[in-house]
Amino acid sequence: MGNICWLASYPKSGNTWIRAFLANYFSNQSTPVDINALHELSQSEASAFRYQHHVEGGDTTALDAEAICAIRPLVQAEMAQQAHGTAFVKTHNFLGEYKGYPLHNSAVTSAAVYVLRNPLDVAISVANYFALTLDEAIDFMAEEMTGTPSEEHNVPQIISSWSNHVQSWTGQADPSILVLKYEDLLDKPQKAFRKVVSHLGQPRDDKRLKRAIQFCSFAQMKQQERKGGFVERHENARSFFRSGRKNQWLQTLSDEQVARLVEDHREQMERFGYLPPKFR
Repeated sequence: MGNICWLASYPKSGNTWIRAFLANYFSNQSTPVDINALHELSQSEASAFRYQHHVEGGDTTALDAEAICAIRPLVQAEMAQQAHGTAFVKTHNFLGEYKGYPLHNSAVTSAAVYVLRNPLDVAISVANYFALTLDEAIDFMAEEMTGTPSEEHNVPQIISSWSNHVQSWTGQADPSILVLKYEDLLDKPQKAFRKVVSHLGQPRDDKRLKRAIQFCSFAQMKQQERKGGFVERHENARSFFRSGRKNQWLQTLSDEQVARLVEDHREQMERFGYLPPKFR
């Protein structure tokens, strides 16, 4: 068994929230952890600098997605080897293979925390974050082989459609993968975040848990970004932390857009209780 614990999600579904919680929980400080220091506890497997020494000339943007995926298992093995204890690693890749290459090296994996969110709300956040129209975001979420581009600081991520992403991480009963709903993090934070702590084998400490939840609140992170920015904000986004609420789709999406998302993702939406009443 390895030592990487994947912090996994479809984009804009709560990954950073989990990372901020863990940073505050494990630091156990009397003040919130700086959001620009989250990388000190949790790393991103898509960070280009981790791949550069495997590439002639060090330019990862010169490689296509297949070439990057051929290197991925090596990079992840290095991340595991360099860690002292558990390596918390952020990923937006779906759980599977691309062109025959595994997107997550099972030999160095110990566990995973997977967060999913109502795709009706994800569409709105994706549109705002990547500067897309709502219809473009809905198309993006339906593409089976969609992903992120090769960039100076990040290698491509193979995301796939929202449905395939969710199915890949949650479709098989695997005790090493903790599945959480974004909405439960909002509505039942102590119960939901306690599951994270328990999944990681930590003893129960309610005082520490409550403080970590308080310090990673959306309002707290949004305030930090407003004051000092956030290094992980996409260049097309006005801010990383925008709203964080649930059921935004009720005021934002048209009936046609809701119907399109349901048509694209009905099976997984039904599994997790995301179908609007008129579609049940």
